[in-house]
Amino acid sequence: MMHMDIQAILEAVHTGSLPVDQALEQLKTLPYDDLGFARVDHHRALRQGFPEVIFCAGKTPEQAAQIALNLAQDGQNVLATRADAAHYAVIHALLPGAVYNKTARIVTCLRETPRPLGPIAVCTGGTADIPVAEEAAVTAETFGCTVSRLYDVGVAGIHRLFDQLDVLRQANAVIAVAGMEGALAGVVGGLVDRPVIAVPTSVGYGANFGGLSALLTMLNTCSAGVGVVNIDNGFGAGYLAAQINRLAADKQEETS
Repeated sequence: MMHMDIQAILEAVHTGSLPVDQALEQLKTLPYDDLGFARVDHHRALRQGFPEVIFCAGKTPEQAAQIALNLAQDGQNVLATRADAAHYAVIHALLPGAVYNKTARIVTCLRETPRPLGPIAVCTGGTADIPVAEEAAVTAETFGCTVSRLYDVGVAGIHRLFDQLDVLRQANAVIAVAGMEGALAGVVGGLVDRPVIAVPTSVGYGANFGGLSALLTMLNTCSAGVGVVNIDNGFGAGYLAAQINRLAADKQEETS
């Protein structure tokens, strides 16, 4: 049964569309369900616009699957990040409609079609950055964004990026994913009038320091309008892009 907020429950009881015993069951799990090992937040979408996301790393496959099932039974879309094949196998056994993107390491199970939020672009410096970029892209798509993937357009062959300027400038937000020295985000930021979300990756040689060099480059860029998420945090970038896109969609609806 899908959870409702307290006001909606009271109105449903008042109109007779929700029996009192079912209303009491709903109230028991507000604002979360206690599974013993996790407290599943069913009101995340009410507060933040998107439902709770499962971070699978550090969770057993059974734990991740039980959280996914709890969300799905509530009618919410399931997005599970940093999932491996074992996580997917158990989730899929409980939710046959679940889909696994191996590159992004994400499991999704859509219970309803997400609200269309408009375009974003995800670009990478190199092919080795694609797993992090795919985490960002799949996250944004699950939340309703239309994603253009522009992979391997790094500064070592900058003409490849220039060929995609029309796509970048049509996006509501651009995610720039790069390792090595991480120069891509600053270059993109100097070419577009859109917010740029920079994602440093741990791709690189020894002096890359596991992504620290790319992180520092992105933090110190002289291009305005560039924000930086943590190293390899494709999910955080995709989520932020979707939030930006949601505001753009809200504004468009208000003026239409």
